Amino acid sequence: MSFVLPQFLPYLLNQAAEAVSRDFQGYYRDRYGMLRTEWRVLFHLGCYGEMTAGRICGLASIHKTKVSRAVRALEVKRYLRRTTSAQDRRVETLALTPSGQRVFRDLQAAAEQYERDITSVLSPTEVSSLRSMLLKLEKGAG
Repeated sequence: MSFVLPQFLPYLLNQAAEAVSRDFQGYYRDRYGMLRTEWRVLFHLGCYGEMTAGRICGLASIHKTKVSRAVRALEVKRYLRRTTSAQDRRVETLALTPSGQRVFRDLQAAAEQYERDITSVLSPTEVSSLRSMLLKLEKGAG
């Protein structure tokens, strides 16, 4: 049997992820002028609360250079603020501003609707199975 790229599971996963990500990206880009990494940083702060850029890198699997650029862009847009630690001046904690929280809530509602839209071709059981299998694959790959 020869190798068939379109049937290679990592390829399929990447293609699916890129397709759905690119589609949703249009919403946050057009509405808020955000890039993908900015959206991901904003969502980690919105979902988990204040944290360091390093923590975001770990949770989101994003390189620190990309997170740093996204943090600067979100700060310019006044969606997040940095607070320097009193104990260690090298450490900065990031948090959403009230404006950032409003943007997060709007995008969260849009993300929830988008998920309903893309999963509408699947049964609730299939959605649950897909979610479970993806989590299992992610855990097994690490």
